[in-house]
Amino acid sequence: MLHPSRNINIATRRIRRLFALAIILLVSGCGDAVPIASEGAQQRSVDDSGPLRIVTTIGMIADAAKNIGGDKVSVTALMGAGVDPHLYRASEGDVRRLGAAEIIFYNGLHLEAAMGEVLERMQGRKRTAAVADGVERERLLAPPEFAGAYDPHIWFDVELWGKAGGRVRDTLVAYDPDNAVSYRTNAERYLNEVRDLHEYVKAQAARVPQPQRVLVTAHDAFNYFGRAYGFEVRGLQGISTASEAGTGDVQALAAFIAERRIPAIFVESSIPQRTIEAVQAAVKARGFETRIGGQLYSDAMGDAGTPQGTYIGMVRHNVDTIVGALTVGATD
Repeated sequence: MLHPSRNINIATRRIRRLFALAIILLVSGCGDAVPIASEGAQQRSVDDSGPLRIVTTIGMIADAAKNIGGDKVSVTALMGAGVDPHLYRASEGDVRRLGAAEIIFYNGLHLEAAMGEVLERMQGRKRTAAVADGVERERLLAPPEFAGAYDPHIWFDVELWGKAGGRVRDTLVAYDPDNAVSYRTNAERYLNEVRDLHEYVKAQAARVPQPQRVLVTAHDAFNYFGRAYGFEVRGLQGISTASEAGTGDVQALAAFIAERRIPAIFVESSIPQRTIEAVQAAVKARGFETRIGGQLYSDAMGDAGTPQGTYIGMVRHNVDTIVGALTVGATD
């Protein structure tokens, strides 16, 4: 028979393990713990019926999952229009959604920085997949100012986003092989549309004379776009919006714009407009007028039910807005 103190220690350790498991799902605030899938679930149980329950972080991943999953899946995105994923913390309702999901898709590369720990700890307990894992590491950007990490904004190189879509497809096929044919068929259609989009963006970008291919935005989210389509990119804030811009940053960017005589700069739907308006005012103080060329969708898509509420519609809107603003009065 075990000594009473031994029994107490065992019970205490069990309580601590259960408590730690609950904390995994509590990202912020308080609430009841939500049951999660059994450890190591690699395929869907034969007892499961109905659409496969998917939760994603950002809308771009949700769009890919809906297109590839079709009527075999039910997809919920935690982050809607105008939401900044760099700063996002899950609500109690989000925690419940994560707990009910069969598959969780997220971007990875520290995009969902405030949710990173909970996503990491869920691995092995339920099926999770970082779509950025579909991209070869040598094709990722690793800016020196980003503390040795990779730039997470891979969706702005449309060709790379096709690889992320392949990651979604492969995860669905592996987890739910009974519907593999449907997933592969849908993925082929979706990825063909993505390839067409890549060609469209290249053709539109080619309309901008090379000296005017300078894209200035509120934060440094468009470097993959710049590399893929031949634009020099400058952002007021860093790659993560967790780093705030100071007066010196505003003045340095204003000096660059005035010197290069850049005709238009852009606001982003997930970043307060005042940040880029401060740059515009600083440029004017230097004797040059630059205009707000329009709103771009960077870390979040547009409202559901609008063209910009889809990945393809968002990218088309962005490139059309950029090209339209930078070619006003331009001569080839």
